[in-house]
Amino acid sequence: QVQLVESGGGLVQAGGSLRLSCAASGRTFSPYVMGWFRQAPGKEREFVAAIIWSAGSTVYADSVKGRFTISRDNAKNTVFLQMNSLKPEDTAVYYCNARVKTLDYWGQGTQVTVSS
Repeated sequence: QVQLVESGGGLVQAGGSLRLSCAASGRTFSPYVMGWFRQAPGKEREFVAAIIWSAGSTVYADSVKGRFTISRDNAKNTVFLQMNSLKPEDTAVYYCNARVKTLDYWGQGTQVTVSS
């Protein structure tokens, strides 16, 4: 069983930065890909960024390219999301995701609020 625990959310002014972390635990954790999704009030959950665990290659949603950076620490089974130049429209609950073989695992979410 895989458990994902996010941290690092909070309230920040527009133009500010936050760094989210997602720590994974499990007997043997070997995901294919880990990523971040977000869900704003009244909207569907949307993709933000992902990283291929072994290769380290990354992909981003157009809305965050150039502002957000996803990275990982393989030894600590942790994925990060560095968010810079935050905008009010980035306000959402951010969820960590791990794809392990054919299964998807989700964290409980962490709130990010960007004030204008």
